[in-house]
Amino acid sequence: MADQHPLQAQDKLAFLLVLVPYLIDHERVSVAEAARHFGVPEQRIRRAVELIAVSGVPGETMQYQHGDLFDIAWDDFEQNDMIVLTNLVAIDDAPRLSAREASALIAGLQYLSALPEAADRDAIRSLMAKLSRGAGGAASNVAVGQDLHDAALATIRSAVAGGRGLAFDYVGPRTQGGPRRVDPLRVESIDTDWYLRAWDLDRQALRTFRLDRMSNVRVDDRAAEKSIDDVVIPDTLFQQSGGDVIVTVELDCSSLPLVADYLADTADSEDADGRVRIRLAASNGFDGVVRLVAGLPGRAVVLDPPAARAAVRAFAEAALAAD
Repeated sequence: MADQHPLQAQDKLAFLLVLVPYLIDHERVSVAEAARHFGVPEQRIRRAVELIAVSGVPGETMQYQHGDLFDIAWDDFEQNDMIVLTNLVAIDDAPRLSAREASALIAGLQYLSALPEAADRDAIRSLMAKLSRGAGGAASNVAVGQDLHDAALATIRSAVAGGRGLAFDYVGPRTQGGPRRVDPLRVESIDTDWYLRAWDLDRQALRTFRLDRMSNVRVDDRAAEKSIDDVVIPDTLFQQSGGDVIVTVELDCSSLPLVADYLADTADSEDADGRVRIRLAASNGFDGVVRLVAGLPGRAVVLDPPAARAAVRAFAEAALAAD
């Protein structure tokens, strides 16, 4: 097929810049296959390959010597219409990932491919293969180990893919244990913890659930009412609802990581005694705050509001009376 639209010099350069990495990645490819991939006539591919063969970087003398130009397997090109680059210039000198760096990235991509929203898994596999080939050394064979979250992630992925609801039992530091019915939206990870962002049907609001606090996770029979396109998901993991009350708590700094996920804003600076003030969003019953103080005996003190202090006092008095 004749080339109806010859390229200008600038367009030729842009085409070469995408053609060369493609040829390197495929190692051996036919002219016809390359033409189909780029949607151009075969003759344009042939002319581009011929131009590649006279392109390169001059040496220290600013003259082209052997090895300063790209080269191709000419016999294969002329007789079989196959393109094989036999000498690469400058590209081989570019910084490359070490084998350890490539292995780390591959491990991360393997974990990413397990997420429900990672729809284009073919693209992830292709990128993993490129990382393996492009590393400065042989990348180690990597397999991400199974953990307790994998079964829940597989079930969540199945619910999202099928547009179904999700049911599970949940126990959290701010909620009483019990069954939950949600429309799953997205899974996120922060450090080693995994979270499900979902629309809670009972509360008719966006909620965040930690996977290690979920049990008996199963796909619901009903179709999901909300999808990721229907709900605006904020960047912060936990959000205040209209009925929440801000409770100020003072605790020692060593306990701060235990409540970091639930802060309504950033913690105050540490004082001279190693204590810090935080603010939590709590329901009017203050059940979550009471459980927090009970779980950190002697280390957490509720400062405000008075109703929250009264709830903690009532809990302590009831516990003493029971003894």
